[in-house]
Amino acid sequence: MDIQVTNREDGWRLDKFVMEKTPEWISRTFIQKAIKNGEVLVNGTSKKPSYKVKSGDTITLTVPEKPQIPDVLPENIPLDIIYEDKDILVINKQPGIITHPIPSHTSGTIVNAVLYHCKDLQGVGGVLRPGIVHRLDKDTSGVMVIAKNDLAHQSLTKQFKDRLTEKIYACLVKGVPSKNEGKIEINIARNPLLRVKMTVTESEYGKPAQTYYKVARKFGNIASFVLAYPKTGRTHQIRVHMKYIGHPLLGDEVYGRAKEDERFDIHRQMLHALSLSFYHPRTEKRMKFIARIPEDFARAIVNIERFLEMGNTTRI
Repeated sequence: MDIQVTNREDGWRLDKFVMEKTPEWISRTFIQKAIKNGEVLVNGTSKKPSYKVKSGDTITLTVPEKPQIPDVLPENIPLDIIYEDKDILVINKQPGIITHPIPSHTSGTIVNAVLYHCKDLQGVGGVLRPGIVHRLDKDTSGVMVIAKNDLAHQSLTKQFKDRLTEKIYACLVKGVPSKNEGKIEINIARNPLLRVKMTVTESEYGKPAQTYYKVARKFGNIASFVLAYPKTGRTHQIRVHMKYIGHPLLGDEVYGRAKEDERFDIHRQMLHALSLSFYHPRTEKRMKFIARIPEDFARAIVNIERFLEMGNTTRI
């Protein structure tokens, strides 16, 4: 593939440029090796990974085929259904289950469960992600909407793209933010050293991200119950933004110190999609759905309260 460098990317490192332009399933190691082996060319010439690309440069590289995923099959996995009609299915996603199949995980997903529940869903929105218009991370619980037909899929996809949906997340974070409410606005990009991880950045290669938050409850200086209102939908947005202001989510293995949080019987990031609002694809009526807090989240709160009752007040 040939990629033209634009004014926006002028001055970027070659390895960073290539990582930004290739699919996320291609590893950083593969890209670095390809550049060093002369398999990535700048205007027909091999360069070092640190080479600063210039506007107008043509970058040539060969992208390997994406690993094939076997046919996605229906599986009898229980769904916690909040609402359903002929167009949409709204569920309270349990933690520990991924939204759709990936090469390393082809079964036991929300898609497998939905295909079993909705017999005629196959093909709506694509073979690998039928009905999916947004997703939650594996260890994030809460409300999700699934499109049951093309009308719903097109409408909901556009609403998420145009930011007509409203999302509220509940989270338990380490410590207490200095402000009871505020706005976090800083770009988010894929971490150049670890592509499965995201990071904040002030450079142009990041994507704009904005999160409002409000502290709903404080547990001494130990932790806080925070409501987050993301206005954009970047990967790991709330997790990355809360870490950026010094208050990572409890139980977050990637952006926090999950091992320390096990004392509260926390074994995943404490993030729950509490509510989701959107316009119904057919009636255009505004609808709002709330997903109850899961047991492990509620149990974590009780354990933190007990920790405080024992006289522990120091931030963990």
